[in-house]
Amino acid sequence: MNALTVGVVGAGRVGAVLGAALNAAGHHVVAAAAVSAASRERAARLMPDAAILPADEVARAATDLLLLAVPDDNLAAVVAGLDRTGALRNGPVVAHTSGAHGLAVLGDVNGMALHPAMTFTGADTDLGRLPGIAWGVTAPDRVFATRLVADMGGVPEWVAEESRPVYHAALAHGANHMVTLVNEAADLLRAAGVGEPGRVLTPLLTAALDNALRMGDAALTGPVSRGDAGTVAKHLDRMPADAVPAYLAMARRTADRAIASGRLRPQDATALLDVLARAAHQEKGTTRDRTGAHPR
Repeated sequence: MNALTVGVVGAGRVGAVLGAALNAAGHHVVAAAAVSAASRERAARLMPDAAILPADEVARAATDLLLLAVPDDNLAAVVAGLDRTGALRNGPVVAHTSGAHGLAVLGDVNGMALHPAMTFTGADTDLGRLPGIAWGVTAPDRVFATRLVADMGGVPEWVAEESRPVYHAALAHGANHMVTLVNEAADLLRAAGVGEPGRVLTPLLTAALDNALRMGDAALTGPVSRGDAGTVAKHLDRMPADAVPAYLAMARRTADRAIASGRLRPQDATALLDVLARAAHQEKGTTRDRTGAHPR
């Protein structure tokens, strides 16, 4: 692909890293919109040749490609605002990085949805994570989109317009909630007196993730998959109260999957499901006592 003149609106954790990736691929990021001090610092570090300009001026400077890397809920307003200024008329191809949105959010603007399936911190090390990752792509021009993704080291995964919310939910459920789950487990270990939770969890969770990706529900182990109601009841009785709701939700869903996959026979699950149901009922009562009303 010939070198593109690119602008980036949103020099956050994602936009600045992708701008750097486009520069590394031989394209020219000439302008960026960066509002906060952290964004301006990130833009200067990762896109040193980009002029920091208002968003509409970035769009006018980007004669070939405008990358919109803004929060999902702000994207429609950003597109509408740029369109009102006339900056997008006969202008560049617009590519947004939202996982939840497809083409509809762009209206009549010529564009595409390019979502990298990766977590970003905004650090230089993020660039090393891009090669080989999947990108959730919705685009009318598949050739251009494929080349653009390939320039950043990725592989397109074509996602239908109507499927993008579910696609994005899958990634958020897997990556974002995993961070919460890991930190919940680390907190429980600390409550048990373990000084270095990471040392305990790293090999265990690494193996569990590898097994789950290779084996699916067949990778399930532990008391829920065995129907060990007494053990689960002891967990619920002794763990800190603020950890109970998340444990209950995950234990119930784990039980459902264990039964559906044949890992746990329904007749062996009865006592376990009773324990979970009683605990859930008690948790609702506790919530009512705390708030004076039924939980919403």
